Amino acid sequence: MQTINDTNFCRYEIKKSIFIAYAAPIKEFENLNAQLRANHPKAAHIVWAYRKLNEFNQIVENGSDDGEPKGTSAQPILNVLRGAQLVNICILAVRYFGGVKLGTGGLVRAYSMAAKSVLNEAEIIPYEPKDEFIFSYKYSFVPRIEHFLQKIGADFGEREFGIEQVIWKLQLNARQKEELRVFLDTLGEM
Repeated sequence: MQTINDTNFCRYEIKKSIFIAYAAPIKEFENLNAQLRANHPKAAHIVWAYRKLNEFNQIVENGSDDGEPKGTSAQPILNVLRGAQLVNICILAVRYFGGVKLGTGGLVRAYSMAAKSVLNEAEIIPYEPKDEFIFSYKYSFVPRIEHFLQKIGADFGEREFGIEQVIWKLQLNARQKEELRVFLDTLGEM
């Protein structure tokens, strides 16, 4: 299985219809969907599809044709995601109708091509399962912890700023978790 870490986009045009496709990590789906609807009020359709792993490591898929004929838009995007064995990713495609009907076959090809094109722009990486890791430290350690998290390629995650300490809630793969444990042991004083 594979995934992506960053949001990417591309523009694709066929028979005067413009498709603007976005590929993003699944955690960005809600915000990206809302942002695209706000930024593209005149778009004819905003189609989306995603594949993600649930808490039992089962693949969950969903999609919306957003008014396009059933099976002509979200399904082709899902098929591209399946073919590339991608998980924890969403693709959203904004369509501006160009006045020429594409037909069902044309829509399938257009949405498939938009999904493939945006994935060509993305850096596809191997999927690594991540687990939650929670710890807390005094404020004086925050810069050193942030620097170390950048060094091992981990997000800062959620932080709760208490009176004397910061509580960190991170999603880490096994390697990152072990490296962070060793680093925190060298810091001492919790």
